Amino acid sequence: MTVPQTLAGNVAVVIGGHSGLGLAISERFAAHGAHVVIAARREELVNEVAARLSGTGEVCDITDDESVQAMVAAAQRVTGRISIAVNCAGFEQSTLLSELTPDKLDAMMAVQLHGALYAMRHLCNAMAATGGGAYLNLSSLTAHNPAAGLTAYGSAKAGLEYAAKIAAVEYGGAHVRVNSVAASLIDTPMTHRVFSFKPAIDAMLDVTPLRRMGVPADIANAAYFLCSDEGAFVTGQTLCVDGGASLQMLPTAQMFADAAKRVS
Repeated sequence: MTVPQTLAGNVAVVIGGHSGLGLAISERFAAHGAHVVIAARREELVNEVAARLSGTGEVCDITDDESVQAMVAAAQRVTGRISIAVNCAGFEQSTLLSELTPDKLDAMMAVQLHGALYAMRHLCNAMAATGGGAYLNLSSLTAHNPAAGLTAYGSAKAGLEYAAKIAAVEYGGAHVRVNSVAASLIDTPMTHRVFSFKPAIDAMLDVTPLRRMGVPADIANAAYFLCSDEGAFVTGQTLCVDGGASLQMLPTAQMFADAAKRVS
């Protein structure tokens, strides 16, 4: 089946677009005709993925403001005007607040909040200067449903979602739309260890009204909608792509234990 080239003529920068949800988004954008710029720290890997998608690879350390700025400038030199940008960079680390040392907190905030704001600033500025575009943050269900051990991660994502709302107000006059997607637990290289533990997945299914786990394509579909003309009148919003899990709660330790008993 031929995919409509609805993004033809667009240049889409995807930070973290070489793996997991970022890769799924990059593939979807490329399939619809966008020239995709894959940005991440590992030069060999980003170039490999970019070549496969007939795109461009750029090295970028999201925790370094100058590195992000240089990546945006390089992408503009190579491809021209950037019209779509997505930030998928991140990592998950579960740490109780009682054990949240400064080094763990600093590492989390450097990527999930500070770096994300660097990316939003430089990419939105670039799009604002050249006629507008669409910016998307990849957030998490943990920004909406509290769970033990996720103080740093969930707080960073919640802060990022709120910052995106403010950015939508600030950049609206320049025709830059800013949105977020809050993803439920999806099987990716970052989360695969969780999916190998069946009781954890059973517990998640118990709190997911649609009674299935999401897949990377679900997130890519949402990203395509929000970054394409189909979402042209949507800005400052967070779309929860979670099978309805945000309507309830994240599993508790007792729910994990109960699920484990069912399979023992």
